[in-house]
Amino acid sequence: MLLFNLDHDTRLADALALELDEPLSPHEERRFEDGEIKLRPLVDPRGADVYVLVSLHGGPDESPHDKLCRLLFFAAGLRDHGAARVTAVVPYLAYARKDRRTKPFDPVTLRYVAQMVEAVGVSQLIVLEAHNIAALENAFRCTTLTLDAHRAFDAWVPALAEKHPVAVASPDPGGVKRAQLWREALAAQLGATPGFAMIDKRRSAGLLSSEDLVAGDVAGTAVLLLDDLIASGETMRRAALALRRAGAHKVIGCAAHGLFIGDAGTVLADTALDALWITDSVPAFRLPDEAQVRQKLRVASTMPLFAEAIRACRDSWLR
Repeated sequence: MLLFNLDHDTRLADALALELDEPLSPHEERRFEDGEIKLRPLVDPRGADVYVLVSLHGGPDESPHDKLCRLLFFAAGLRDHGAARVTAVVPYLAYARKDRRTKPFDPVTLRYVAQMVEAVGVSQLIVLEAHNIAALENAFRCTTLTLDAHRAFDAWVPALAEKHPVAVASPDPGGVKRAQLWREALAAQLGATPGFAMIDKRRSAGLLSSEDLVAGDVAGTAVLLLDDLIASGETMRRAALALRRAGAHKVIGCAAHGLFIGDAGTVLADTALDALWITDSVPAFRLPDEAQVRQKLRVASTMPLFAEAIRACRDSWLR
């Protein structure tokens, strides 16, 4: 197998290579004065099972579409020069949130990204915590594998459960299945079924409007409030406030992807949230080093999950 890294930040790639006990394959990236780029592998990809790692979040130096373009060009070049299979390893998948039309003439950008990825010959896509798994699988015709972010947090829960009864909550109706799956996994891990809750939330034209209704009993519990991502932080804050009013003893905000847009650092500093658990899919570069919220931020590595998935794909390919 060949493992390439297209992220300029090498921390994820270094951790993945260590987990896989595989070296990173070298490639050239040349930038021209007008902004165009050229990417090429520096090893022969003919007949190889190739894995290309890049997390498609924006900033601080590149936009999501800059990164997407680089992935497309590099994957096309690999297939053009004989790679037998190319797997895109994408911890954060850009444009995945727009997966259906909600207004007249709306784009469905997830499907458009899928069409581009497939057009350049990508055979497989591995992503962390898709915004909507059903929409992802319907958009892509190539093989897709989605990894559950809660698995990266599982090791932290037993210590919490020793002190308080645990409950799992979704901040909105759309995330109920995600939260239920974690609840089921924790029931097997802890030997007791955690509580469950859902907070009512509605969004229109980018504005949140909620009755802050909590469905479920969270009184006296430590609530694991699970979402796929944190953007402005407002959804997480409002849900935490609702859970507190419903009697939660502690609220821990958990999300795969910490985007931390705009005033998220200030919003998430709210005392309704005792802690924040995120993964390393997106570095928290938008949070200032001195931001108060960093004191309650805990980052879980997802590279063991990706390494496990890649090994399974490789072993299947070899068989």
